[in-house]
Amino acid sequence: MRFTYDPRYNVGYIRFREKQVQVESIRLSDELVVDMAPDGTVYGIELLNANEQLQSGDMGELIVINEATGEHTKLPLIKNKTD
Repeated sequence: MRFTYDPRYNVGYIRFREKQVQVESIRLSDELVVDMAPDGTVYGIELLNANEQLQSGDMGELIVINEATGEHTKLPLIKNKTD
């Protein structure tokens, strides 16, 4: 799995696997798009307005938690210029 973030467009993308087949982008809301194959396999999730969706309170960071080990990794998010 890979998470990428493009601060130019404020878009995050969670990729579960490389696209090996044609996928359909299904817009679930103004801020969420899911890339899905015809067999129902989810290839990725696009987060529009990612800063707002990923911020953990006022801390401005993404926290990744390994539920098996309890290990926490904190990644800072780039804030919008208007913040």
